[in-house]
Amino acid sequence: MSSFYGQVLLELTTALGAALFAGNALALLRRRSDTRRAAREAVTRGRPGSPVRKQVRVATTGTLPEAPLLRTVTFMVIGLIVFILGIATLTY
Repeated sequence: MSSFYGQVLLELTTALGAALFAGNALALLRRRSDTRRAAREAVTRGRPGSPVRKQVRVATTGTLPEAPLLRTVTFMVIGLIVFILGIATLTY
């Protein structure tokens, strides 16, 4: 039988894996709406010195316009593995 602190650590690890999976799944679902929101928040500015004076959209916030796909899926897989191993350890 494991100690109280060992049991709590297993439960916290399982919850962390579930939160990592759920948070990245939500970010993956919201990618398109985040891109539209970032485009609305961007400011259009002319580039000085350009002969054609193209308009460039510059982000005004420090956030990513959308969640990177490979990183999001990788973190989802890691979270799912940690969650499954935590559940398996708790039920064993």
